[in-house]
Amino acid sequence: MIDTIKVLEEDLKKELKHLNMITIWGITGILAVLTGLLIVLFLSFNKTLGRKASDKTYDKYYVMITDDPSSSFWQSVYTSALAEAKKQNAYIEMIADNLSRDYSQTELMEIAISSGADGIVVTAGEMEGMKELIDRAHAAGIPVITLLNDNAQSERLSFVGIANYNLGREYGKLLIEMVDSKTFPGDTVNVTVLLDAGIEDSGQSVLAFAIQDAVKMDQAEHIRRKPIEIELAAVDASNTFSVEESVRNLFLGGKENIPDIVICLNENDTNSVYQMVVDYNEVGQVNILGYYDSDTILKGIERDVIYATLSVDTDQMGKYCIDALTEYYEMGNTSQYFTADSYVIKKSNVGEYRKEELNDQ
Repeated sequence: MIDTIKVLEEDLKKELKHLNMITIWGITGILAVLTGLLIVLFLSFNKTLGRKASDKTYDKYYVMITDDPSSSFWQSVYTSALAEAKKQNAYIEMIADNLSRDYSQTELMEIAISSGADGIVVTAGEMEGMKELIDRAHAAGIPVITLLNDNAQSERLSFVGIANYNLGREYGKLLIEMVDSKTFPGDTVNVTVLLDAGIEDSGQSVLAFAIQDAVKMDQAEHIRRKPIEIELAAVDASNTFSVEESVRNLFLGGKENIPDIVICLNENDTNSVYQMVVDYNEVGQVNILGYYDSDTILKGIERDVIYATLSVDTDQMGKYCIDALTEYYEMGNTSQYFTADSYVIKKSNVGEYRKEELNDQ
């Protein structure tokens, strides 16, 4: 009788354990579903807000996804896109600004598709999984505009960007101009071009090649100049701290290994190199060619820490994104490529540029 009771107790324990496991898995599944539903409901709520902001109803709701939504560069592009969207009775949202944690671009694409947006603007590049997500959005009837970094093999509607080769040639010209106008201590002028390690995109490769090409062509014509040695360096751009760490490594290998010139191809790299040059007392020793025209970068030019910067017309970029989507909905098609203008800012014209900025406000 006692043995029978023990067996029953053991069976009961096993059954209870089994039921507990089922309960735990059931609760986990329910929580996962609820989380997904909350995200969709949240975005649907945002979409409703977007379409009825300030008691105004909008015809279309678009989403913008960028690699660094907090940067002044992307905020400027977004501000322009939002202004143009409202002119077309549409609304565009930088959805990363309204989420409680950081999501990857592919995760944000998933959310945007689930929310049923009328259009997506994304700095796609060739990152893993992005092509499939763009194609899925296309299949769901959501047009996708790739911005600055293209995904040419996908079903994206249009690409809004810059002429990378031409921009690289401009960097090359500025580099040669700097070598001609300054004195460098060694037998060669050592140049480091910073590339984003996380971007699997041919655009920055084309840009880097164009810089090298401009220098090679010039050196073939001007043998007298000191040789220019160009090295490409990868920067971990996953967050601000990792960018600073990557840039700091340029200054930790001893004086003889610090480059004479650093060429930066985005705003964050420019800001970090500028700060490191000041922190390590390398002003006048390390020369910077930057990117974009934030107030910090313009001050760097005025203080002779940054030799020059190449700036892209962010107003055009934002406007072109909305123009492409508007044309698609009105005409059923649009241009595959939109190219924004770029311009050089250096000590000789930074004051004039400041005045133009004030006049535009």
